[in-house]
Amino acid sequence: MLRRDRSADGRFVYAVRTTGVYCRPSCGARRPRPENVLFHASPDAAERAGFRACQRCRPAEPRAADPDTAMVSRVCRLIDEAEQPPSLAALAGAVGLSRFYLQRRFKAVTGLTPNAYASARRAERLRRALRSSGSVTDAVYDAGYGSAAAAHRDAGRWLGMPPSTYRAGGAGAAIGYVVEGSSLGRVLVAATARGVCAILLGDDPAQLIAELARRFPRASRTPGGAEMADLVAAVLRLVEDPTRPAPLPLDLQGTAFQLRVWEALARIPPGRTVSYAELAAAVGAPSAARAVARACATNHLAVAIPCHRVVRGDGGLSGYRWGIDRKRALLARERAHRTS
Repeated sequence: MLRRDRSADGRFVYAVRTTGVYCRPSCGARRPRPENVLFHASPDAAERAGFRACQRCRPAEPRAADPDTAMVSRVCRLIDEAEQPPSLAALAGAVGLSRFYLQRRFKAVTGLTPNAYASARRAERLRRALRSSGSVTDAVYDAGYGSAAAAHRDAGRWLGMPPSTYRAGGAGAAIGYVVEGSSLGRVLVAATARGVCAILLGDDPAQLIAELARRFPRASRTPGGAEMADLVAAVLRLVEDPTRPAPLPLDLQGTAFQLRVWEALARIPPGRTVSYAELAAAVGAPSAARAVARACATNHLAVAIPCHRVVRGDGGLSGYRWGIDRKRALLARERAHRTS
């Protein structure tokens, strides 16, 4: 609070007896006398104690993580509404910025460059078109691609497989998997030629394998062998100590919005937590906390994409697809390692 540390916002608020107001730790208001200060875990707790929100720092409202969030949201809309991906120069001109500044700030807020975001959005349209169009060629042009080659290039990155394979429900894609034990129960690690595509936690190996089958219904799924030993070892190290970076090659497959959320999750330091509202603000969608929660729920890369670091606004633990007890254990483990 004395340092006005913005990274502490969302973790607690402080209230001042003499004014009856509570504030964020980073509030720029004049510092109160220490004997008049009370600390509360959340805005709700402060209001239950009879304090009202500061009108300067507005601690009860989600705070945008970056002053450029509105600008980035506008650029996202320009990309979404364009038939063909706009050039960086065109986007910069539309918002009155230099190309360098736009590129840097857009990536800081979303985790993606404008070009990568545009590619992801077009691949998202391709994904929908492949389900509804009469042929792969129709889907390619319906999604806004000028050539099949461009569609295949994006599909390799965003779909993890060629368009024809995706249209066939993943038929022909090869996935190897291994199930190992850990202190959190069983861990299934699955990988394609591009990298790890799933890390699933549970108690029953058969249920984990069935979950993998639901994720990739028509892919070729076979038990992995020695070729997956290094990947599995890296995942298990990450499970046992989430504070240790693990250079895992990941095969991320999701919508542009999901990828933005997952990139933001990966930037949360071990031992820290954020609320769904704060995460929504961090990806430039402050009113989309529920959509952010859904993106967290669709994450199939436990621990590698640390959705366990997202909590309710009052700091309480919310749903975790692999069980609240595992979420609690991961957070406790991270806090212990961070403290030591």
